[in-house]
Amino acid sequence: MTSTPRPEGGSVITLDAAQWQALLDSLYERDNMLNIRTPGARYHGEETVDAYTLSAYAEAFQSAEVDGDVWGTLEDIDETAATEEEAWQRITDFYLGRGCVLVRVSGLEEPEEWILAVEMAARVGLPVGGA
Repeated sequence: MTSTPRPEGGSVITLDAAQWQALLDSLYERDNMLNIRTPGARYHGEETVDAYTLSAYAEAFQSAEVDGDVWGTLEDIDETAATEEEAWQRITDFYLGRGCVLVRVSGLEEPEEWILAVEMAARVGLPVGGA
């Protein structure tokens, strides 16, 4: 895992596929809140967190597993773009400029990128500095 602060705010964290899965496996959802699992504690099957579950907590994302609606997100931030790549770059710039965290997953066949509020990133155990 690498974490790189950005001069315009926010940071970029890169995880490999195994680290990404370990992150998801380390979480549980209860009462519409994500938390880190406590070793030895018992959890119900419906508390499992996968990419679909995490998507409810993300500011924006690009995922092969879950439709991130890049164009809808772009519209939400009052931006326009000619291509999906440009749209995602504008979304990324928008959220990083507001101090959010971009989580990139390397080693997958398709791009996997998630933008989380710094508070959410800290809640799930990602290294976000002083958050």
